Amino acid sequence: MSQPPDHDVRASRARLWRRLGLSALLLIFVIAAACLVQVRSGEATVITRFGNPVRVLLKPGLAWRLPLPFESAIPVDLRLRTTSSGLQDVGTRDGLRIIVQAYAVWQVQSDPDHVQRFMRAVQNQPDEAARQIRTFVGSALETTASGYPLADLVNTDGSKVQLADFEQRLRGQIEQSLGQTYGVRLVQVGIERLTLPSVTLGATVDRMRAERETIATERTAEGKRRAAEIRSAAERDARIIQADASVKAAAIEAQSQVASAEIYGKAYASSPALYDLLRSLDTLSSIVNSGTRLVLRTDAAPFRVLVEGPPRLTPVPTVKPPLSPVVPPAPAAPATGSRQP
Repeated sequence: MSQPPDHDVRASRARLWRRLGLSALLLIFVIAAACLVQVRSGEATVITRFGNPVRVLLKPGLAWRLPLPFESAIPVDLRLRTTSSGLQDVGTRDGLRIIVQAYAVWQVQSDPDHVQRFMRAVQNQPDEAARQIRTFVGSALETTASGYPLADLVNTDGSKVQLADFEQRLRGQIEQSLGQTYGVRLVQVGIERLTLPSVTLGATVDRMRAERETIATERTAEGKRRAAEIRSAAERDARIIQADASVKAAAIEAQSQVASAEIYGKAYASSPALYDLLRSLDTLSSIVNSGTRLVLRTDAAPFRVLVEGPPRLTPVPTVKPPLSPVVPPAPAAPATGSRQP
């Protein structure tokens, strides 16, 4: 039997080595791919060794780990999530019931301790974390609402509503517990809905009506007080003005009486008969009006003037001034320096 040539042996050995090299390269590539892990933006990757977390990768990019089954990579979502508590029937400090629904915005804190705490608490299940956060918020709503009267939560006056303080206190009750237990950072807590049951609604309407009536009574009393002050001031000013007017009227009347006395004196001095006539007419005008009925003698004063008529006045003779004698004008003197004919 003939032996193959040496070059055939060498060729087969070369092909074998090439195959082995390719296989080794392929194996190295597979091992490298199995050891590489990609950390995406907005996520953290937890490297576990036989199920126990050993390190947390936070920086986006590629990282190394041991291949399975030695180490495995578990991504943890670090993005914001929103959880609603649902409608909760809670009681206020004054014994009334309200229906409140709150929401919570949360995320896993991006540091290794909190990420591992989240993994241990809920096994990297965001739905389970949301359910437990919902339970925390519901319990905190019951506790927080018991510290506020209904008027601080539902009121027609917006300045008296303390929802912001209510939300701040609600956040303070659950924020620390969520961070320590679940490694969760509470970004925001707010009241999504607040309504009243039928019984509470009737009590609230009655309370609001009583408040409005109290305010109306206070404002009415204040209006009456101010009206009394204004009326008192007006009456005081009127009395002052009236007193000033009375003083001025008395002064004017005194001046008029003085002037009339002077006029009467002058009239009597000039004509006594005319003076008697004017005084009789003045007396008649002061005692007789349209509703007066008198039965008197008509020949008695001051009614004598009605029968006899006004007295005849004696005319005062006019004294003409004496005429001065008429002196004829003197003849004009001849002009000086005139030439004689």
